[in-house]
Amino acid sequence: MVMQNMGMGSCIPVIDMKDFSGQSEKLMEACRDWGCFRIVNHSIPVSLMMDMKAVSRSLLDLPLEVKLRNSHPVQGKGYTPRNKASPVFEGLGCYDMAAPGALENFFDQLCVTPQQREIISKYSKAIHELGMDMGRKLLIGLGLSGDLFNGWPCQLRINKYNYTPEYVGSTGAVLHTDPGFLTILQDDEIIGGLEAVHKETGEYIPVDPIPGSLVVNLGDLAQIWSNGRLWSVKHRVQCYEGRVRLSIALFVLGPKDGALGAPEELVDSEHPRLYNPMNFEDYRMLRITTRSPTGAIELLRIKS
Repeated sequence: MVMQNMGMGSCIPVIDMKDFSGQSEKLMEACRDWGCFRIVNHSIPVSLMMDMKAVSRSLLDLPLEVKLRNSHPVQGKGYTPRNKASPVFEGLGCYDMAAPGALENFFDQLCVTPQQREIISKYSKAIHELGMDMGRKLLIGLGLSGDLFNGWPCQLRINKYNYTPEYVGSTGAVLHTDPGFLTILQDDEIIGGLEAVHKETGEYIPVDPIPGSLVVNLGDLAQIWSNGRLWSVKHRVQCYEGRVRLSIALFVLGPKDGALGAPEELVDSEHPRLYNPMNFEDYRMLRITTRSPTGAIELLRIKS
C-alpha cells in the first residue's frame, strides 16, 4: 500500500536554482530539516535529461553478458545484477567518472555507439558541474568559502527497477542512507516510488515526480563533515506501479586522500565535535561489515 504524504510540512522542499540568492536560507533549512530537496530551473536542459534517459534504457536492455563487462574490482562500482536480496534492481556504474579515461572505459565495456557516447559525455559533464556548484552553495550557506568537492571521486550510476504488477507494494531498494556526501538524482518523471523518512516524525514521505527536476540527497559524510548541521536522509524505493522504473544518479563520494571530518570553523564550545573523521572507502567498508545501511554513522559518534 502506498503511504500518503499527509500532515503539515510533509512535502520535501523545492528549490528554484534561478533564484538561489533568494532561496539560500531555504536550501540550508532543507539540508538541516530534511536532508533532501528538489531543484528546479537548474543548469541541465530537459532535452538532455530525456536523451540520457533513453540511452540509459537502451544500455540496461542490453544482454546480460554485455552488461557484465561493466566490471570493477570493488562491488557496487560496476554492474550490479539482480540478486536474491534485490530481485528487481540492477544498475550500471562508472566510478570516478570525471577522471581521465573513466568514461571511455565505460563506453568500451558496453560497446556504446558514437551517438550514445556524445549524450552520456554531455550529461556527465553537466551533472558533474552541477554537483561541484552544489558544494560551493553549501559552503556559502554555512558561512564558508572555496570548492568543497574539488577533485573528489564521483560515481555515475544508471538504475533499473524491473517492476511487474505482482511486485506492487514491495520494496525495490531497502531503507538506507547514502554513505557519501551528496547525491543528485534524475528520478523517473512518470513512475514514483522514492520515499524519504521525515526527520521528526519518522513517517515515509513519497517524493513525487516533477518532470524536469532533480532530487538532491545528503549522505552520511555530509552529516559528519558539517558536525551535524546537515542531515543524512533515510530513504527507500517502493513499487507503486508494475512498470519499469529508471533513475540516473551522480554520487559525490568523498576526498581521495585522508579522512573527512568537521572543519574547525564548524566546531566551537556550543558545537563540540560530534563524529570522528573517516575516509570514505573505510566508511563504506564499515557499513558493509556491520550490515548497517542506516546506522553506521553512530559508530563514529564521539562519546561525551
